[in-house]
Amino acid sequence: MSLLPYALARPFLFGLDPETTHELTLAALQRAQGTPLEWAFCQERVGDPVQLAGLNFPNRVGLAAGLDKNAHCIDAFAAMGFGFVEVGTVTPLAQGGNPKPRMFRLPKAQALINRLGFNNEGLAAFIANVQTARFRKKNAAQPMLLGLNIGKNAATPMERATDDYLACLDGVYPHADYVTVNISSPNTKNLRALQSDAALDALLGAIEQRRQQLAQQHATRDAKGRLTPRRVPIFVKIAPDLDAAQIEVIAATLKRYGLNAAGEPNQLWGVVATNTTLAREAVQGMAHAEEAGGLSGAPVREASNRVIRQLRAALGAGFPIIGVGGIMSPQDALEKIHAGADVVQIYTGLIYQGPQLVLQAARRIRDER
Repeated sequence: MSLLPYALARPFLFGLDPETTHELTLAALQRAQGTPLEWAFCQERVGDPVQLAGLNFPNRVGLAAGLDKNAHCIDAFAAMGFGFVEVGTVTPLAQGGNPKPRMFRLPKAQALINRLGFNNEGLAAFIANVQTARFRKKNAAQPMLLGLNIGKNAATPMERATDDYLACLDGVYPHADYVTVNISSPNTKNLRALQSDAALDALLGAIEQRRQQLAQQHATRDAKGRLTPRRVPIFVKIAPDLDAAQIEVIAATLKRYGLNAAGEPNQLWGVVATNTTLAREAVQGMAHAEEAGGLSGAPVREASNRVIRQLRAALGAGFPIIGVGGIMSPQDALEKIHAGADVVQIYTGLIYQGPQLVLQAARRIRDER
């Protein structure tokens, strides 16, 4: 169990600029992971296994992408008791992102606004960092799962966006338990246009074709010498700012790829619902409320739940859904499951509540779902 109550550290951390706090915290976690200092934040992992997308999740609470963009701290987050961790978003080439300041706290609303813009060290560095992680060896019987989140460079024209996603997919495929295709960040110009019918179908079609090639390329050989293709499930991350008609279009497109000939989920495609929101109604009048970027935290909870409910109704039972957005308490996590998510992710809740939220949410889902 953690030796350092997060409530003691938070006033100091919140006294600094948000991005400075973010960078200092990640640097500290990176230095501490795998050392005795890990006891400052380590926790037991709640056992609540579930099979989803052909994978065995140790429990139903994960870390959302965006917090560890460069995959420096995978082992540290594993020590916090997550059942799965998603790192990224990574782009083919390193990029600095948008000008600073670009992160803002709204404490009264338990929210954040960011317009980071996929700042990251690039694909080669990202893969090297993933390869140094040791979390699979620490719990070999049932390791934490790792999702790798991919995107496009800001300088890449939209008509060539697929090239960036395929380049990232080629790089991360051998190292991922699952891959998330981020087409919903509001901080890369026109990226959300990829959620439209024709654009989404073209992108998923290209990814499916490349996955079939990669599955054969990275096939494993069993004791009898037979090759088994390595089919890595792919999730599509969508926005909370979609209306019912848009959600129906996305669901129909996902079903074209995610159902087998019998109309059952093939467990090779899933959806992450949702990313940050552009809406500001819940934070009007607050400091920083009008800053450009994606709003996360408590204000996005209901919008995220609405999208999850509509997706579940459209996709039917068994289609993998990861629910994320506004989980600030164990009850919020449980509500995501009741809305139709199979598993959940947290990010802003971790910043406001600390690592204990991971433990508490996993227990609530296990005991009350």
